[in-house]
Amino acid sequence: MADPVKVALGAVQQTLFIPLAARARETRRKRPFDTEKYGRGWGGGVTVLRTAIFDCLVSDFLSGHPGGTVVELGTGLNTRFDRVDNGQVHWIDLDLPDAIELRRRFFADTSRRRMVAASVLDQEWLPIVAASPGPYLFSAEGVLVYLAQAPQVIARIAEQFPGALIAVDTYSQRTLEQQHKMAAKKGMDARWAWSCDDPRTLEALGLDVVQEAAVTRPPPALRGRLPRQYRYALPLARPIVGDVATVTLFRSRSR
Repeated sequence: MADPVKVALGAVQQTLFIPLAARARETRRKRPFDTEKYGRGWGGGVTVLRTAIFDCLVSDFLSGHPGGTVVELGTGLNTRFDRVDNGQVHWIDLDLPDAIELRRRFFADTSRRRMVAASVLDQEWLPIVAASPGPYLFSAEGVLVYLAQAPQVIARIAEQFPGALIAVDTYSQRTLEQQHKMAAKKGMDARWAWSCDDPRTLEALGLDVVQEAAVTRPPPALRGRLPRQYRYALPLARPIVGDVATVTLFRSRSR
């Protein structure tokens, strides 16, 4: 058994363990989903289905642009690169310094994959991305919801990278309030800071909606690969719980 790793992370950075734990739980299932592709599964519930949607969007991008660049914002300990790598993609994993320090204990930079320690609120990482070959897809899963400045971050990316794809998950004000209650109940310091009831309002930032999906209505390409219980349960769950987590793929408008 490997020695335990002690970590010191900020409150928001600690949330990187939520999707990690979800994937770990799936590995203990008797029949984990898509074990060959996802390394013995990628968890259960909202977090895992959200991750699968992002995987689909990235894979679709790479099918048309195999040598393009994917920028993983707030990467945490995400292993998406290992799941979708086509042998040509260029990849940038971006997160705060303490999260990247932890990540470097398990992953290493390569000629096509680079870890960058920076805040998405800053701008010094933008030239690093621009130096990588286009076209670009920015994947922001489970990170912008913690930032009140999320619209400004999205607008800056849209301005700096016209024609780029930007995948974002959004949550309603009601869901944000529920998260605050749950976090308080569990003694978590991290609180969501941004809600978006209608992702199409973000088109005002210089974007156009390309595709929209949700945990309760995954893309057709993903729906066919889901375990039977998910395929049957999701249509029944949507009238009750709504979309829960909406994932929208935008394209920034060319200048």
